[in-house]
Amino acid sequence: MNSGDIAWMLISTALVVFMVPGLALFYGGMDKSKSVLNMLNMNMYCIGVVPLLWVTLSWTLGNSSDGSGFWGGDLIGNWENIGLKGLNMQTEDLIFVAFLMTFASITPALISGAVADRMKFSAWALFVPIWVLLVYTPVTYWVYSGWHSEMGAIDFAGGTAIHINAGVAALALILVLGKRKGWPSESSPPHNLPLVMLGTGILWFGWFGFNAGSAGAANGQAVQALLNTFVAAAAGMIGWMLIEWYRDGKATTLGACSGVVAALVAITPAAGYVGGLSSIVFGLVAGVGCYFLIGLKNKFGYDDSLDVVGVHGGGGIIGGLLLGLFADNSAVNSEPGGFQDGVFFGGGELFIDQVIAMGSVIVFSFIVTFLIAKVLDATIGLRVSEEDEIAGLDQSQHAETAYNL
Repeated sequence: MNSGDIAWMLISTALVVFMVPGLALFYGGMDKSKSVLNMLNMNMYCIGVVPLLWVTLSWTLGNSSDGSGFWGGDLIGNWENIGLKGLNMQTEDLIFVAFLMTFASITPALISGAVADRMKFSAWALFVPIWVLLVYTPVTYWVYSGWHSEMGAIDFAGGTAIHINAGVAALALILVLGKRKGWPSESSPPHNLPLVMLGTGILWFGWFGFNAGSAGAANGQAVQALLNTFVAAAAGMIGWMLIEWYRDGKATTLGACSGVVAALVAITPAAGYVGGLSSIVFGLVAGVGCYFLIGLKNKFGYDDSLDVVGVHGGGGIIGGLLLGLFADNSAVNSEPGGFQDGVFFGGGELFIDQVIAMGSVIVFSFIVTFLIAKVLDATIGLRVSEEDEIAGLDQSQHAETAYNL
């Protein structure tokens, strides 16, 4: 890596870190006013605990190419290289330890929106590191160093490893946790839409580091990924607003923000693998598709408080499937051959590989997350008392109030 590459990766790492408080504001604005601090704390806690786990265990287990079929190996080498004997890793390796640590940190934070208003903070404090070690770590190994990549499936910046994984885990967790008191008969509108808009802007800004940084250098693929990220998000916002306007008669602030995030999720696995105009399709399909997917919670009766399952799980699946159609070597590589082309560009096997890869993560993440939730529920309990839920989690879990009016 030259100094320009290193500078870009340092900036990208900082941008992704900034996404976590952006996500906290996005979720916090959507939450109830009496539980907004709890939501902010659930997100920010992930930046605290996950980096410690990452440098001691998860980096090697999740990224070592010489590991087993389930995850990587040689923990002792990991400890020595990162810290116990000083800074022994090459700079280009060390920057990826830091960059990928930000991805590991934001993934469990995504889950927090599904459990809003009813999960004990003590249970969340245990759930996050256990889930990162037992679910996120092996999945990221499969996707980038293990059998998914060997099979030919691709995931540029984490559509499968992060968004599908988090969305499915959110579904498993809320099935164990149960519904909020009064849901769905009692509505729970966002308490602060300006916070939602601010969080969306920070997420959009940080996502340029998330996706373009995944090129690993300041190169043409990074430029393509940045353009695709920008265009897809714009198309997602317009797509959601149009379908909302048509069906509900009004284009809302929440809808515009949701369309942006849904499209950012969908373009993530494909950002460096498709041409710029293809990203319009990703954005429009995700904006319209996720609008309908979030309605499934009412049909099937699972209380996904802030639409994590529909937007992140659903958007990730949409992006992974579209990638199997639109992946185009010639659009991003001067010398094609780095990955399989999609169906629309003469390939066909990639689409099948994408389905297999996504399916394996859906099954694994759901089962293991469900078991983790069951064990925590049987031991310390997942859910706050009914009295604490009525009073709000800010007071019951943190002894604080967001708004002293």
